Amino acid sequence: MIEGVVIKKLKKYEDERGWLTEIFRQDEDGFSPIMSYVSLTKPGIIRGPHEHVKQSDRFVFVGPGDFELYLWDRRENSKTKDENMKIEAGTSNPALVIVPPGVVHGYKCVSREGGMSINLPDKLYKGENKKEEVDEIRWEDREDSPYKIG
Repeated sequence: MIEGVVIKKLKKYEDERGWLTEIFRQDEDGFSPIMSYVSLTKPGIIRGPHEHVKQSDRFVFVGPGDFELYLWDRRENSKTKDENMKIEAGTSNPALVIVPPGVVHGYKCVSREGGMSINLPDKLYKGENKKEEVDEIRWEDREDSPYKIG
């Protein structure tokens, strides 16, 4: 486990109408999102790896679809510096994952039908009114990147 990364198994409450799961409660885990978005990823497509300098991400993988999520700890003062991990999340393993700044992350859709994810980050994309630089180090754009997603 990487220090500061939170992985929470999500409970689906199901009945004859379908299901629901809680993905954010102000009284849990001390994380406060400031925006949200939904992403559809086609089968076999990789998003990332990248990292943020200031932003934390709160990813929600509940389906449809399954993903392999990869994490690498680059933080100098972390007890788990240089550690890495991979988890499967989505329809077969509904999960919420909080990724702190300095943790490189990316995922691959491993479902034939594609997959959907939700992100509730704690910083605005490109800042207020989209007037700032994007808070990303895009490792996927570097040929010499040590962070590879299989």
